Amino acid sequence: MEITREQRAEHTSLLTVKVGESDYGEAVEKTLRNYKRKANIPGFRPGMVPMGIVKKMYGKSVTAEESYRTASNAVFEYLQKENIDYLGDVIPSEEQGDFDFDNNTEFEFKFEIGEAPKVELNLSEKDKVVYNKIKVDKKMKDDYRSNFLRRFGRLVDADKVTADEALSVTLDNGDIHVDDAYVGLISMSEEERKPFIGKKVGYKTAVNINELYKSASQRAAILKVKEDELDGINPEFTLEITKIRRFAEPEINEEFFKMAFPQGNIADAKAFDEFIEAQIAAELKRETDYMFTLRLRDYLLEKTSPAMPVEFLKRWLYTINEGKFSMEDINKDFDSFLKMFTWNYLQKLIIKQESLTVTADEAQAEAKALAQAQFAQYGMPAAPDEMLAGYAGRILEDKEQAQKIYEKLYETKVVEAVRAKIKVTEKAVSADEFAEMARTL
Repeated sequence: MEITREQRAEHTSLLTVKVGESDYGEAVEKTLRNYKRKANIPGFRPGMVPMGIVKKMYGKSVTAEESYRTASNAVFEYLQKENIDYLGDVIPSEEQGDFDFDNNTEFEFKFEIGEAPKVELNLSEKDKVVYNKIKVDKKMKDDYRSNFLRRFGRLVDADKVTADEALSVTLDNGDIHVDDAYVGLISMSEEERKPFIGKKVGYKTAVNINELYKSASQRAAILKVKEDELDGINPEFTLEITKIRRFAEPEINEEFFKMAFPQGNIADAKAFDEFIEAQIAAELKRETDYMFTLRLRDYLLEKTSPAMPVEFLKRWLYTINEGKFSMEDINKDFDSFLKMFTWNYLQKLIIKQESLTVTADEAQAEAKALAQAQFAQYGMPAAPDEMLAGYAGRILEDKEQAQKIYEKLYETKVVEAVRAKIKVTEKAVSADEFAEMARTL
């Protein structure tokens, strides 16, 4: 067997592997003997098919498969032995010639690799990145408090429509009459609410039901018909308000604390205010940390400018996706892919350089935090620990979700390691300013 390596395009190498029968012959014989043992051919008992017939039937395909496998394995052994760092995977070269597996015993396989670039980070306090913090204002606190209390509030009768009340209405178009239909102003835009603001029980108006209820399924449910029957219904209805109800926040008392925090960790107004502030701080930190990660990523990519084998990576993407995407598709989204791919490469270098690890306990804690966030969305801000642990275990059993958790934790550790070496300046901005910055990243 002979392996040679030569430079081709920028940061791309061609590996040529010459294999002979002495390299792959034993594997071919072993595979053919296995075929002989299992072959089911009319006129022969199982296992008694002559080897000559087996070779005639399968010899060419087995030789092609085993010679290629031998060459491919040799490439990986060569790369490991020579300590050659490469990107993506080894792919067959476009320079590969034809093979005559009927008459030849020596074959030349050509493979391509994308060479990993050399990167020197050399981080110090001369490297500067801004960390933007969001200023917490009264409106932010009031909104969060109101949204939290909404989970535990109730609807009470109101005299007139003021903002986002829930309406019970009668709908009638002459052919269809519906009592107690629900109209939720909270799901409407300010412009859509305007016709109802200030109105009282007994108010009548003409409405188009297609505009009042956006989805076909909702209209069908309200009118008690099937969706395919909607086209034949006149959408112009008379609407009469029969009841107005508004959301009333629960009283901040012992009953509320027992309902909202069954674990008893929050039991008075002061502790509740501190809880609200802590929740806002945690949510804002997730956003500001994420922006800082993106900003640090962009800074490191610009600072190091790794020379990536662009054309090779495009061919690699096309090859591993087995024709699912055309080269035109790949070219269209390649810039964003390259940015992500290069950032992942830099992360691996930093992980190795800093000897960073993620433990199973850290992954479990992250999965529990994810579970807690999901429970909170469904009105359980303080789920029992044993419930969180069980849910976290199921999350980590899912390989795809577990991989995302480990990748997130590694990225966090990379950011922390880099942050410790550079100068980070904190700057407070308003929520609107932060949102505008986020749009540019």
